[in-house]
Amino acid sequence: MASIHREVLLNAPLRDVWDALCDIGALHTRLVPGFVVDTKLEDSARVVTFGNGSVVRELIIDVDHEHHRVCWSALSAQLTHHNASFQLFAATASTTRGVWIADLLPHEAAAPMAAMIEAGLAAMQANFSQAGAQTQSS
Repeated sequence: MASIHREVLLNAPLRDVWDALCDIGALHTRLVPGFVVDTKLEDSARVVTFGNGSVVRELIIDVDHEHHRVCWSALSAQLTHHNASFQLFAATASTTRGVWIADLLPHEAAAPMAAMIEAGLAAMQANFSQAGAQTQSS
């Protein structure tokens, strides 16, 4: 099984990033705008439309407010297994470290999945850098 681990440092306090991350139906407006262009909630899942046009149904496994962690499983014809989580940690009073872990099969899907994760983290970083700049200029 392929396991992808990526980290990001975000220019926002933990409470602000968590508020966006745990709002599981607003990926496209609050967490990773542009990377995700639409999110619809259906029962215990969300249907995510990515900027590249792909659409994926993600079962929400857990939203853990105590540990600032969201866990989901993507359902896809290209994947026989997928489980991912994103967890937040306060780095300083004004910055947050995010850890994205994805376990998946087949192994051949690891490189494109890693590229998607890195694009998502870049969008998240840009989103919170912009939010921080707006807060500082206000």
